[in-house]
Amino acid sequence: MPGCNPASRHHARGTVSGSKGRSAGWVLLACVMLIFSASAAFAEGPSLTLDFGQSGTKQTAVVLQILALLTVLSLAPALFIMVTSFTRMVIVLSFLRQALGTQQVPPNQVLISLALFLTMFVMAPVGQAVYKDALQPLLAEQIGYEDAWNRGIQPIRGFMLKQMRDKDLELFLELSHSPKPAQVDQVPTHVIIPAFVLSELRISFQIGFLLYIPFLIVDMVVASVLMSMGMMLLPPVMISLPFKLILFVLADGWYLVVGSMVKSFQ
Repeated sequence: MPGCNPASRHHARGTVSGSKGRSAGWVLLACVMLIFSASAAFAEGPSLTLDFGQSGTKQTAVVLQILALLTVLSLAPALFIMVTSFTRMVIVLSFLRQALGTQQVPPNQVLISLALFLTMFVMAPVGQAVYKDALQPLLAEQIGYEDAWNRGIQPIRGFMLKQMRDKDLELFLELSHSPKPAQVDQVPTHVIIPAFVLSELRISFQIGFLLYIPFLIVDMVVASVLMSMGMMLLPPVMISLPFKLILFVLADGWYLVVGSMVKSFQ
């Protein structure tokens, strides 16, 4: 400020700095005290006690059963994909869309929904057998959880064993170092599931290759015609896409593809 003594300004700055330093010191001291008080409180050892009363063992078993049920429900989507026909359906439909070259048409939601409902259609007899043999007696309290599991897994195992190759099953038996069983019914379930998934991937890729052939021929013909006409700057995909769509519609492609996939499980 004009007319103000430099010594007084220096003294004022020192006073403000001293007050700020004392304020920071008080804040630091308060934080240290809070930390020590919290440490002293936790040093006493917080304890958590679960008292189930006289029937503690039964209630613990119920808690463990609920935990196991929640674990199974969390793994249900993966189990549904791995042990049903969903894998083959969704891969074949994805190959079909790529062969047509329609980018995101149909969208992923439509393809997954179609694969889901086709899976429900194919797996309906298996689901009915599981409900009749395992779920219904369990709800009626006629059998226990272990018997329900043994009865319910048998139709699913039969479906997977019917669709897989013996070569894939022998591969996972060898990888698991399990002795070769005398009967197929004695094969463990954890060996059947990966063998079934491997077989589904093989079959779905074979169907996808067959789907690609007619559309690939159309692309080659269109590309050859454009090159012979000297139109090399024009993308062949723009010209071949309408022809592929017309070919797919005239051949009733959805009827053939869906019918072939469903019949492949029968």
